[in-house]
Amino acid sequence: MEISEQRLSIKFWAEEDRPREKLSTKGKHNLTDAELLAIIIGSGNTTQTAVELSKHILSNCNNNLEELGRKSIRDLTRFKGIGEVKAINIVAALELGKRRQHTTIKEIERISCSKDIFRIMHPKLSDLDYEEFWIITLSKNNKIIQTRKISRGGVSGTVADAKIIFNIALQDLATGIILIHNHPSGNLNPSEQDVSLTKKIRQAAGNLDIILLDHIIVAKNNYYSFADNGIL
Repeated sequence: MEISEQRLSIKFWAEEDRPREKLSTKGKHNLTDAELLAIIIGSGNTTQTAVELSKHILSNCNNNLEELGRKSIRDLTRFKGIGEVKAINIVAALELGKRRQHTTIKEIERISCSKDIFRIMHPKLSDLDYEEFWIITLSKNNKIIQTRKISRGGVSGTVADAKIIFNIALQDLATGIILIHNHPSGNLNPSEQDVSLTKKIRQAAGNLDIILLDHIIVAKNNYYSFADNGIL
């Protein structure tokens, strides 16, 4: 075997430098994102080790796992050495991590601030490349009744039907509601349409003795709260 081939094959690395062995002996917290990704893909290509290929993929995503999570199977297979099976492994691993995060936030039963809303909705909306509109219905003392998707749209917008929103709120006998949608572009600023809809829903909710507590815009790893910014 040539020297270049030996360098690319993990089995020729020092044992402490191999990602799997490093995880086993030093613990998962001592591995970099690239090393963890290398374990998932298993091997590199003809010119890059698994770790080097992983670094290349992460660099293409600005070393941001949220951006990597938005990559499709087709996007990932554009990298040399990433076939459909490896791409599926990456997507599945990231989705599992996302679901684990969602499991931990299920402990939130009562909304006390905008950050609680963000923690609940971030795993659902942060890596989408299209807009979705959701509602959280609340009982007395701001206890969560249910979290439900209202609509799904395109990259630049989605339609939120007031009739559907209030139908859900009335079925749940909700005393309060929270609106949530995402901006795939990462822009936190509400559009004129967002502001107009919020005012419309707030006014109609008041006529039904329902309080619109907040409208949250999720934009990647951050959020905008209408309530916090004094728009409600």
